[in-house]
Amino acid sequence: MAPSSTRPTSRDVAHAAGVSQAAVSLVLGDKWRGRVSQATAERVRRAAEELGYRPNLAARNLRLGRTRTVLLVVPALTTEFFAGVYTGAARVAAEHGFGVVLYPSPEGIGPARNPFASAQAALDGVIASSMAADALTAIRGDQLPLVMLDSDPAGSLGAATVNLDIADGVRQVADHLLGLGHRRFLHLAADVASWTFEVRARELGARVGAVPGTSVRTARAPISIEDARAATEAALSTLGPRPTALVCDDDKLAAGAYKALRRVGLRVPDDVSVTGLDDLALATAIDPELTTVRLDAELFGERGMHALLAVLEGRAPAGGDIPVELVVRGSTAPPGPS
Repeated sequence: MAPSSTRPTSRDVAHAAGVSQAAVSLVLGDKWRGRVSQATAERVRRAAEELGYRPNLAARNLRLGRTRTVLLVVPALTTEFFAGVYTGAARVAAEHGFGVVLYPSPEGIGPARNPFASAQAALDGVIASSMAADALTAIRGDQLPLVMLDSDPAGSLGAATVNLDIADGVRQVADHLLGLGHRRFLHLAADVASWTFEVRARELGARVGAVPGTSVRTARAPISIEDARAATEAALSTLGPRPTALVCDDDKLAAGAYKALRRVGLRVPDDVSVTGLDDLALATAIDPELTTVRLDAELFGERGMHALLAVLEGRAPAGGDIPVELVVRGSTAPPGPS
């Protein structure tokens, strides 16, 4: 069956499949079940494929009241990680005729003003990081098809969750440092109420705690270099044996820890080993380069968008967490003499 010289229409598909245009609309809009037979649906899909037919999305959206637009809700864009998430989500969205609008929820001032008069009217679905979950209430995004990123699958607001295997990343960090001989740890924890940071603290405590003679102290800081510096200096000024390894929830926290250690006359990694988590560009800009866990932000965004497409189509999203990888650089070494 040769395609016509002009762009094929639904009328051409209907003629090729021997059905009405209404039947073509039902099949290609995935609303055929119970209204036409499976054999007819397959015949329509085959005819559309052979003709190279593509629906007129603008016209279809006007008929259905759909914008083919997805909202990606993230924390304030303070690192390139969420830019990578956006890039991955937008790439998959474009392949399926969707656009992605980025909605940062500003840090420290609560949810941003709703940019839409009515979220339901303007959007087909939402992908949201659990770090920005508070913004969902303001935009009524929790009433739309929703996929949560970095979220507890057992208590998620969304129809699906997509997670990086953060727990395994922390286990890789702990095993690396324990293998080097470290026993006294300081956990520089992100002072952010989010499931992903709860996982980091829990896994670090469990992995290190399983080895006799170890200890883990915790200092908390907002995710900024200066806050991390202040929190690290305060933790190092307390009485007791000095930690030999500093495990940071984020690469920015690690950069702040570097500044604190230098200010008190300690060297990385000779006196204190430091690890991060993210593998931002910052990780190779500081000296020595940072041992950290590489998170594939673009793949994270891609998987989030694939999951939302599945939800919109009534399919079960793919399961399984996204693997992460420890990248060993110059910031970790066996502990020096106490």
